[in-house]
Amino acid sequence: MGLLNALIEQAKNPRGFVGNIMIKIMNQAHTSITTWGLRKIEIKSGAPILDIGCGGGQTIHTLAKQNKQHEIYGIDYSQQAVETSIQKNKKAVAAGSVRISQGDVSALPYNDGFFGTITAIQTHYFWPDLEQDISEAFRVLIAGGTFVIISEIYKINYHMKQFTKNEEMEQLLRKSGFQTVNIHENNKWRCYVGKK
Repeated sequence: MGLLNALIEQAKNPRGFVGNIMIKIMNQAHTSITTWGLRKIEIKSGAPILDIGCGGGQTIHTLAKQNKQHEIYGIDYSQQAVETSIQKNKKAVAAGSVRISQGDVSALPYNDGFFGTITAIQTHYFWPDLEQDISEAFRVLIAGGTFVIISEIYKINYHMKQFTKNEEMEQLLRKSGFQTVNIHENNKWRCYVGKK
C-alpha cells in the first residue's frame, strides 16, 4: 500500500500514532468549512443532534457550545476517533449532555425519528453505501428535521465515482424521502441540506 493510500485509510478509520495526528489535523482543518456549513441550517429546537463521523469531536464541541439546551450525540467508525472526541468534550460527556459512541453509518444504533438535526462533515465520501446510509440517516430523523452534508468539492470529486454532481445528490436525497433539498456552494465547499 502506497503512502497516499495509507493516509486515505487513516482519514477513513484513524488508528495508532498516525491516526491520532490525523484526527488533530482534521479538528483544525475542518473548522472553517464546519462554521460555513452550519450557518446554512437552523437547528431544530429542543431535539437531539447527531454528528455522523464525529472524528476528533470539534464539531460536537461547537454544536454543544451553540446549543446548550440540546443533547448532542456523536458516532464514528474509528474507536480512536471516539476516544479523542470524548476527551475533547469531556466536561459535556461527564455532564451527560454529550454522548459519543463507536458505530456504523449503515446501521445507526438509534430509534426511528429520534434526532432533529444530523450533520455529516467531510465524511460522506467514505460511506460504504451512500444510498443506504442516507436512508439510515433519514430513518433516525424526526419529521421536519434537517440533515446536512458538508464537504470540500475536491474531496467529493477525488473519492467518489458517482453522486459528484449536485443534481445526482438532490435526486438521491429526494429518493430517500427528503421533502426539500437545498444546495449551497462556493468555489471550495459544498453543503447539501435535506428537510424530512
